[in-house]
Amino acid sequence: DTTNVLFVCGGAFAGLDKIIESRIGRAGIGFRADVRHSKHREESEVLMQVLPEDLLKFGLIPEFVGRLPVIGTVRSLDEEALDNVELELTEDALEAVAQQAMLRGTGARGLRAILEEVLLEVMYDLPSREDIGRCVVDKSVVLQRVAPSLVPRGTGQEKSERTRRAAS
Repeated sequence: DTTNVLFVCGGAFAGLDKIIESRIGRAGIGFRADVRHSKHREESEVLMQVLPEDLLKFGLIPEFVGRLPVIGTVRSLDEEALDNVELELTEDALEAVAQQAMLRGTGARGLRAILEEVLLEVMYDLPSREDIGRCVVDKSVVLQRVAPSLVPRGTGQEKSERTRRAAS
């Protein structure tokens, strides 16, 4: 019984845009084709028109598509959203992350997983916060899972010490 189950699907769905284009008739071919300069923007606009029948043509089974009452898309982050907050890891934090990866035996992929775990609480909130200029991760954040230090904008401390020294 999946009555109270929420299904969330995420992924790249490579080729889904071609299926949608064939349905809506916006494939760019011929002399009078609508040529766009930004392929990324065009693909994003096309994907926003996805319908359940597109997912069926893509190869998802009807029983699964029927359990997706809402279908939506997300856009890629732009440069402004990605550059909004400076992330600083102290030397002891870097050493702690490396030690944790060694203990887990996960190698380089473990580094990413550990950082995602450490930043889980703030990584979705920070891009929309205009009051924060810098997020500082130290050893205690990695090992004890305390919250990272958030430095407000306008305090003169937004830039890390390393960045200030490089600018001098």
